[in-house]
Amino acid sequence: MELLKSDFFYELPEELIAQTPAEPRNSSRMMCIDRKSGDIIHDHFYNLFKYLKKGDLLVMNDSRVIPARLYGEKIENGTFIEFLLLEQKGDKLWEIICRPGKKAKVGTRFSFGNGRLIAEVTEVKEDGNRIVQFECEGNFFTALEDIGQMPLPPYITKKLEDKERYQTVYSHELGSAAAPTAGLHFTSEMLDELREKGIKTAFVTLHVGLGTFRPVKEDNVLDHKMHSEHYYLPRETADLINETKKNGGRVIAVGTTTCRTLESVATFYDEIAEHDGYTDIFIYPSYNFKCIDGLITNFHLPESTLIMLVSAFMGYENTMNAYKIAVDERYRFFSFGDCMLIL
Repeated sequence: MELLKSDFFYELPEELIAQTPAEPRNSSRMMCIDRKSGDIIHDHFYNLFKYLKKGDLLVMNDSRVIPARLYGEKIENGTFIEFLLLEQKGDKLWEIICRPGKKAKVGTRFSFGNGRLIAEVTEVKEDGNRIVQFECEGNFFTALEDIGQMPLPPYITKKLEDKERYQTVYSHELGSAAAPTAGLHFTSEMLDELREKGIKTAFVTLHVGLGTFRPVKEDNVLDHKMHSEHYYLPRETADLINETKKNGGRVIAVGTTTCRTLESVATFYDEIAEHDGYTDIFIYPSYNFKCIDGLITNFHLPESTLIMLVSAFMGYENTMNAYKIAVDERYRFFSFGDCMLIL
């Protein structure tokens, strides 16, 4: 089977790329799609409850974005350096991307926030990423919160006034380099109202890596190698999913990261139970879904692995048609944009 990257291309006017989050959060537009018929209803996110039933379960990713972008200088001569923290490897030990890379040889030391954080390069990896050991007085994450910048995607060029707007209201577990953006539409009040209507909520954790923005370079999609991300599916969430299925309710993944977590566990272990591990699952058309019955997701980049995942869930023709309509109807795209509810 050949699946071409170009099959997932669509024309997107630049002005439709959302530069700022919707205010309030749940005022975003929502395209509701029946994945069997392809029928579309245009609505707003605050009306989500109209499409859910008592006994349905929303599963959300509670990972919290760290202010992972650091600007500093080489201690030796004061030249500029930029770090982007990718993944914690140990106590104050991190895998990072840096630029300019040639300045970051093994043993080189850097200072951030006037010495609030000091970093030494301990290893240069084959892909050019570095492993660095940080030193700091007090709590590392407190220092990061004070001096780090939010690692907004490259297509967002406006400065974010409030860091919390790139976090979900239920974010809890520190570790993502990018937000699980489908959850940005929820307010705390809306979640309470949904629970009052008998719609259950549960959480998984998948720390989003920057690989989420990595373009597919190979023409044949099947040659693409996915990045690996750490996930955790708690026992209470597994129990809720199994109970929901048994009682005829629907399991609705909030975001592609939640979808990938649930489908990874179902695929790797043939069951939904508590698991902690890494996944590089690549979901594209012909994939057989084993857990989710619905998906809430934003509009994704052309030719991205995320639009491929959506195509796998609601069918290729339905997906490309929905994206064409979203452009015609001037929906807002990407991280701060509008969303789809696919049932």
